[in-house]
Amino acid sequence: MGVHVSPESCPTLVLNADFRPLSYYPLSLWSWQDAIKAVCLDRVNVISRYDVVVHSPSMEIELPSVVSLRDYIRPSTNPAFTRFNVFLRDRFCCQYCGCPDDLTFDHLIPRSRGGRTTWENVVTACAPCNLRKSNRLSQEINMHPRQKPYRPSVFDLHNNGRAFPPNYLHESWLDYLYWDIELLP
Repeated sequence: MGVHVSPESCPTLVLNADFRPLSYYPLSLWSWQDAIKAVCLDRVNVISRYDVVVHSPSMEIELPSVVSLRDYIRPSTNPAFTRFNVFLRDRFCCQYCGCPDDLTFDHLIPRSRGGRTTWENVVTACAPCNLRKSNRLSQEINMHPRQKPYRPSVFDLHNNGRAFPPNYLHESWLDYLYWDIELLP
C-alpha cells in the first residue's frame, strides 16, 4: 500500500503570468485549498502536479504543485516599510555587530530627538546593540551601521531574499526559483 500524503503538506508555488514567483521572500505559496479554488475559477494555469489526489462527491483532482496566473500582476515598485522588509534589506543581521539573533530595529536619530520611522533612519539592530545605543546618536557612542540605510527597491528585496531559501522546496519548483544551489538544504 502507498504512503498517504496529507494535502496540507502540498503547498502550491504561485508564479506570475511571466513565470516568475510573485515573491521570493516570503516565497509565494498557496494552500492546496486556495490553489484548487483558483483552478476551478480558471484564474491559473497548472504547470506541475503532485502525485496526490483530493476527492469531492463529484470529482477528483490532482493537487497542483506549480501554477501561473492567467493575468499578469504588475509588481509594486515601492516596497512597504515594514519591520520584515527592514530586516530583509539588512539581510537579517544587526547593522552594528553582525549578529543574526534577537533582532529589532534602531532609529539612527532617536525618536526622542525627533527622528522619524523612515527607510533612511532605521536599521536592523540586535537587542543588546539597540539597548547599548539607547537614545544617542551614532557619533556620540561611536556605533556606526555597516551600511548606510536606504530605501530599497523591490529588486533589492527580491535579490536579498534569494540568499534565504525556504526550508522546503519541492523538486517541481526548482526550474522557477533562482537561489544559489549550494545554499539549498
